[in-house]
Amino acid sequence: MSSGPFSYNLITRDGDTRRGTVTTPHGQFQTPAFMPVGTSGAVKAMTAEDLEGCGAEIILGNTYHLYLRPGEKLIREMGGLAEFNSWHKPTLTDSGGFQVFSMQDLSKIDDDGVIFKSHHDGSMHHFYPEKVIQIQLDIGADIIMSFDQCVPYPADKSLATTGVMRTYDWAKRGRSYFDQQSGGDNNDIALFGIVQGSVYQELRKISAEQLVELNFPGYSIGGLAVGESKAEMEETLAYTIKLLPHEKPRYLMGVGYPEDILMAVSYGIDMFDCVLPTRNARTGMVFTSEGPLVFRNADVADDSRPLDVNCDCRVCRRYSRAYIRHLYNQREITALVLATYHSTYFFQNLMRRIRDAIMENRFDQFRNEFLEKYEQGRDNE
Repeated sequence: MSSGPFSYNLITRDGDTRRGTVTTPHGQFQTPAFMPVGTSGAVKAMTAEDLEGCGAEIILGNTYHLYLRPGEKLIREMGGLAEFNSWHKPTLTDSGGFQVFSMQDLSKIDDDGVIFKSHHDGSMHHFYPEKVIQIQLDIGADIIMSFDQCVPYPADKSLATTGVMRTYDWAKRGRSYFDQQSGGDNNDIALFGIVQGSVYQELRKISAEQLVELNFPGYSIGGLAVGESKAEMEETLAYTIKLLPHEKPRYLMGVGYPEDILMAVSYGIDMFDCVLPTRNARTGMVFTSEGPLVFRNADVADDSRPLDVNCDCRVCRRYSRAYIRHLYNQREITALVLATYHSTYFFQNLMRRIRDAIMENRFDQFRNEFLEKYEQGRDNE
């Protein structure tokens, strides 16, 4: 897989859907792409070999968690995250903003940044735009995020406006620092701006126009999937994405239900991340082509079928639903490993099928057929 300075190549379109390739210093990944979340440098219950076996081409690391433990300086001394965790393919890091702003009882926010207490030991820390950029540079990700203020939902317009203004100010400061430290537009890695504005179209327009003015190589859409209805999310996304450059990748942060991914792809989103597949797998639910499968359901106890009858992952080729349910009931860690592998594979396979459908100009047909079968299994949830 070739590597090089960050670039985005749009291969083809099917309506508003896009099929592309992103090149980074640690290789390429195909879009639309779903990034498994490696919060502390590892996707829980998965090795790097497991991720490769599932077809993952890029993973996400969390700046907040990696900063607190083991610390970005140690990661840098170890040769960067790729050497530290032996994932030698592309990595994206978030800004940590979502985590610190979600801990409202542990943080103090002002125009300079945020002061927060570590959830580990209560020690005090200060995140501000320049520091967040430096942390991510030390971590060594291929794609990094500007520091942003993600407001909760619901948020009144005044609070959402403050979040947009701070996000813009912090984006300017972060971009300036990034350019000073890394050689500006000639640098190999990419700094993305994050569009905020809650569900207010007027604010989304302001935020998008401000960030486009700063000419980032890619753009993230934040502040969605935080409690708003699916209708509000779709309406906000459909409006916002039209404000972003067509020639640059668009990343919808924190969205992971299959139906939401398909919806967002239909509007032209290129990148996704979410803890949902792996978190749900650890708590007894996996995704299948026929809808969610919940292991606590009694009818799974004697079900000899694989987790997904339409899946060819190594778990589905070998183990039954009944066996994995038994492992959950006995609190065997193997249950988490098997379920996590399947769910990770399921999402990577979904993205492969989406990409194939776009290449063959049949995305709408694929979406309708997938959702018809998937929705039939909702009663299993």
